[in-house]
Amino acid sequence: MNFSNKHVILGVALLAAIGFTSCKNEAKQETETTTEVSQELAMAEVSFGVRGNCGMCKSTIEKAANGVEGVSIAIWDVDKKKIDVTYDNEKTNEMAIHNAIAASGYDTEKATGDLDAYENLPGCCKYDHDMEMNQSGDMKAEDHTNHDG
Repeated sequence: MNFSNKHVILGVALLAAIGFTSCKNEAKQETETTTEVSQELAMAEVSFGVRGNCGMCKSTIEKAANGVEGVSIAIWDVDKKKIDVTYDNEKTNEMAIHNAIAASGYDTEKATGDLDAYENLPGCCKYDHDMEMNQSGDMKAEDHTNHDG
């Protein structure tokens, strides 16, 4: 009887050890999931107008935005003169993205393009500084008023 009690105790101890180990793994997986969720919460999306003309502009503008630490996606629409950016708002902010694009020579809604960089752009990229930047598709009434007067 003494011998079988030892086996029972040993078996219970073994099961308890296995149970604790699996609980630790579950807790570890839960922590990893929480980290993934927090990273998703830190991601922000923004769209704003950027002046430009062509595919070469697109390449330069997107490269400038993607060069900002924390930016994961930057896509400039040539026709709408608008960029869509996804970024980690714990690593950067919207104004840093505006400034990076402006430093490459392009005007944004909140930052004027660097004139030296603009002068060094290829001829096809020399945009009209009064060009509409269409972030939402809305046109302001004042933009269409007749100023002859």
